Amino acid sequence: MRPRPALLTALLLLAHAPVMTAADDDIERLQDFLTVSAFDGACRVRLSGTIDLEGYQLQQPPPGLLYTGRDQLFNPRLTLFLDAQLGSHVYAFVQSRIDRGFDPGDGDAQIRLDEYAVRVTPWDDGRFSLQIGKFASVAGNWAQRHLTWDNPFITAPVPYENLTGIWDIAAPEGPSELLYWAHVPTGGVSTFGDGYSDKILRNPIVWGPSYATGLSVAGRLGRFDYAAEVKNTSLSSRPEAWDATAVGFDHPTFTGRLGYRPNQMWNLGFSASSGAYLLPEAAPTVPAGRSIGDYHEQVLAQDVSFEWHHFQLWAEFYAARFEVPHLGHADSFAYYVEAKYKFTPQLFGALRWNQQVFATIPDGAGGDIPWGNDLWRVDAAVGYRFTPHTQLKLQYSFQHEDHAARDLTSLVAAQFTLRF
Repeated sequence: MRPRPALLTALLLLAHAPVMTAADDDIERLQDFLTVSAFDGACRVRLSGTIDLEGYQLQQPPPGLLYTGRDQLFNPRLTLFLDAQLGSHVYAFVQSRIDRGFDPGDGDAQIRLDEYAVRVTPWDDGRFSLQIGKFASVAGNWAQRHLTWDNPFITAPVPYENLTGIWDIAAPEGPSELLYWAHVPTGGVSTFGDGYSDKILRNPIVWGPSYATGLSVAGRLGRFDYAAEVKNTSLSSRPEAWDATAVGFDHPTFTGRLGYRPNQMWNLGFSASSGAYLLPEAAPTVPAGRSIGDYHEQVLAQDVSFEWHHFQLWAEFYAARFEVPHLGHADSFAYYVEAKYKFTPQLFGALRWNQQVFATIPDGAGGDIPWGNDLWRVDAAVGYRFTPHTQLKLQYSFQHEDHAARDLTSLVAAQFTLRF
């Protein structure tokens, strides 16, 4: 029997646990070497990073934002962070990656600048800050903890990775084409191919942390947090569109979040976003006399987090509407509820329930039909931190999707992270 890469990766790393523990002192010395300060610590620059080794055992078509035509995938990644504190009011950061694509896949190795921004905070109490650059969205609460060391899971929640029938490079000619793009069977027959080859064309409600380019303001006033941003693309936009050189600001997206902290345990938030989701190359496919700026993705979201002793809870609820040329509104609702418990300072477990449902649209034959395949997914993960610098996570996911090429699918994944 051929060994599964996810399980094999986990076993090899467990076998080398003593070696990792012995190397911990070397990592701490490296951290000191990569930190430079001047002017009695008023100016400080630090280079840090993570090395991630991921293995996936999956069923075709691959779920979420995994891009492979095989049942096994190995995905290494080097992430570098450069943080610079210039006095007490100016902060700058850069995130660069070397991997096989922003989302795990079979692509060639590439290097990217995923984030770069400058933040100015005029007052010490944090009431206001201004940030400009390329950075994660202010919507919701998952983007604040999406990095591999902070995320209890290996994959993202459903609202951030489940691909819908929406394309950003073209508008459908009518309902039948949108249903085809969404892999919804009509007339009792499904003719949408292998379920994999068109993944690169489809968009989720929110594409991961959404590192689009723009400007934001944020701050805290008493028990309230606020954040607002204007960016060059919508929350659903793909990584290739996030740079300002790829998509300009002719049709910006506006996103905001208002948070409330009644006490130290709870954090409640409400987010809203609106902006054009079609890319410039889609312009010839919209009706005559209209532009891509006339068709928005509109999102309303609620988020909640709770922390008590060793227990943490997060949940987000996304209601999304795509204004689709030649059709009208295509609505979807997606949510997840996620819990994490620390059994010991090193060992934790996590469980997440995800679901997405789709509203109906006219089917072109006098009736109505959901424009996507409803799904639910349960994710279970366990993680162990060998040292303050090394961590191993294992994840199992089980998904049911109505009318899909494969109704029931499962995924096994392992991820080892070394941070320095």
